[in-house]
Amino acid sequence: MTGMKDYYVYIITNVRNSVVYTGMTNDLNRRMSEHKSGAVEGFSKRYRLKKLVYFEMTTNVWDAIAREKEIKGWTRDKKIALIESMNPNWEDLTLSF
Repeated sequence: MTGMKDYYVYIITNVRNSVVYTGMTNDLNRRMSEHKSGAVEGFSKRYRLKKLVYFEMTTNVWDAIAREKEIKGWTRDKKIALIESMNPNWEDLTLSF
């Protein structure tokens, strides 16, 4: 049997906190490195989303996928409330995990 693996649902934003993106990964350090360096083409690179403002962890990949989809379906106001419940100053949490 293999060991437990961690999965993260996260929200990133740009320097002005004007755009938010929700994602899911099994390696938050690697994924944030990719976002910060612009290594992957797409939404986060186009809008320069490099600041981690929210994350949560689970050991169940299906729970992580479901949670990502749930948050993506929310209004912007609800996403902001979630971010501010953990990170009221919208600080970059990249080094906090």
